[in-house]
Amino acid sequence: MPLAASKAGGTVREVAAGSLAARIGLRPGDRLLAVDAHALRDAIDFAFYAAEERFRLSFERDGRRHEIEAQRRSGEGLGVEFENSIFDRVRTCNNDCFFCFLKGLPADLRPSLYLKDDDIRLSFADGNFVTLSNLTAADWRRLEEQHLSPLNVSVHATDPDLRRRMLGNARAPGVVGQLRRLGALGIRVNTQVVLCPGLNDGDQLARTVRDLGELYPTVQSIGVVPVAASRHAWSRADDEAWRWLAPCSPQYARQVIAQAQPWQREFRQHFGVGLVYLADEFYLAASARLPAATRYDDYPQYENGIGMTRALIEDWRRLRRRLAGQKRRWESKRLTLACGTLVAPVLTQLAAEVSALTGIDAQVVPVENAFFGPRVTVSGLLTGRDIIETLRGRDLGDLVVLPRHALDHAGARFLDDATPDDVSAALSTPVVFASMPSELLRLLSSG
Repeated sequence: MPLAASKAGGTVREVAAGSLAARIGLRPGDRLLAVDAHALRDAIDFAFYAAEERFRLSFERDGRRHEIEAQRRSGEGLGVEFENSIFDRVRTCNNDCFFCFLKGLPADLRPSLYLKDDDIRLSFADGNFVTLSNLTAADWRRLEEQHLSPLNVSVHATDPDLRRRMLGNARAPGVVGQLRRLGALGIRVNTQVVLCPGLNDGDQLARTVRDLGELYPTVQSIGVVPVAASRHAWSRADDEAWRWLAPCSPQYARQVIAQAQPWQREFRQHFGVGLVYLADEFYLAASARLPAATRYDDYPQYENGIGMTRALIEDWRRLRRRLAGQKRRWESKRLTLACGTLVAPVLTQLAAEVSALTGIDAQVVPVENAFFGPRVTVSGLLTGRDIIETLRGRDLGDLVVLPRHALDHAGARFLDDATPDDVSAALSTPVVFASMPSELLRLLSSG
């Protein structure tokens, strides 16, 4: 029987054919409100409470509330995709980190880019890093009930006073105690240290690694990444923060690598994993050899920019072995590969090998980041505008290949809201996106 309507719950975007949702008659546009009287705060709630073989679902359609009994068949999936995974308000950050990248964003970007989310649900579902500085008693009860594992946690320093200083939050709780509490609940975490020269490096980094290493296997990985300051953040920094935002020089990168190697050997001896993983930028800035693929232990922090370059090289090596036994040549294919300045030397070498083996003429064009400033060198933060300005007027050949990570999750737009069609039209050349050589070769093979 229809009941009074409600504003809570999540709106269904898509219902998979042959799923439980399709069988009980759910439709796109329905708003799912509760499962067995548990009000739904997000998609995690729905998956958790609807995991039973039988459950009662409350939903709203056309302004009226309905209830239906659902019984899952063996192996049957729920089959629901929501318009948004979070139904209530996203938990925002209560810190004031001087190195926060969002604080350095220029004005007039789309509003969603300025949202300082610090929500354990987004950490569990999407891999976002959280600080754990805003957890409530209700959050801890939920962590215990639903076992949201793994989580990604920004630690930066285990010294409580230094961490509070870095977070700009005098009330931030001690993170080591929080990690122990998560471990007691059986929750695993990947941790992150944003390294600020002269602040949390050296002896402080040694303390942080030691403290986190003692929490293995709760702590599954320790990612160390260099601070990345946009030109906007750099220009607004005071004299003290200015020093801590110093770029990752070759000498500094070599120091960090040398400091980390003994830890990695010790952890591998005791735990079977290196545990401490350095961002690619340290190795590339130092012109040092990247660790072997096995040293990344299944790449636990790949989305954090740790191991991406090694994965790129390994993908090409596998592809090269397959192509070596083939006689096919891609005749008259001339490509332009645009990328951030950091990875350009590696891509240039790979492009030469691709050309020699396949006949594809691939030129690599590094794009300096004018939008955020030249200190931001990664491909994933390139904008459509900078790509256009760098490539305009060049002989681009038959196709422009751009990094997939430069687009949003939907693959629809760059950080500056330019679209792939905007770039293609401005350059008068077709544009495709790829992350790996094998992906690009599949695109070329399929036409």
